[in-house]
Amino acid sequence: MGKEEELGPVQIMVVGFEKPDFQGNVLDELKRLKEQDLIRLVDLVVVQKDESDEVVAVELSDLTPEESAQFGALAGALIGLGADGEEGMEAGAVLGAERGEEGVLGEETMWSIADSIPPGATAAVALLEHRWAIPLRDAIRAAGGFPLADSWIHPEDLIAFGAAASASAD
Repeated sequence: MGKEEELGPVQIMVVGFEKPDFQGNVLDELKRLKEQDLIRLVDLVVVQKDESDEVVAVELSDLTPEESAQFGALAGALIGLGADGEEGMEAGAVLGAERGEEGVLGEETMWSIADSIPPGATAAVALLEHRWAIPLRDAIRAAGGFPLADSWIHPEDLIAFGAAASASAD
């Protein structure tokens, strides 16, 4: 992440698998999206717990260790700025950079996931940078626009909304 490169919006996605059947399709799709510069995988932690409570964890990222430290510093600075102004921003940047060197999500996230999933299950936490959104965001800013709110609406949510509306109409 060079200074000339802007950071796009980052989404955290948490996905669970009761009986995973991994055949490479998910990683293939992430690779395809990365090759088209639509997303960048900031960090991905996958934790699998077998029936004996044995835990296997993997962490992947598209970022180099230096980029990971820079991302951590940026995120830490923004959190610190919101928490304690300029002084908090400086402290947050230092802590974020240190944590980022170990991976953005890190080992602490792995163990937290492992504690929350049942035996035989797998969970994944991904931080995805939406690179496609950078030009749109810049165009909105250039037109004098600013964010008021944003949210993801999943198809399942729309189906549930339709079912609720139908039930209340009856």
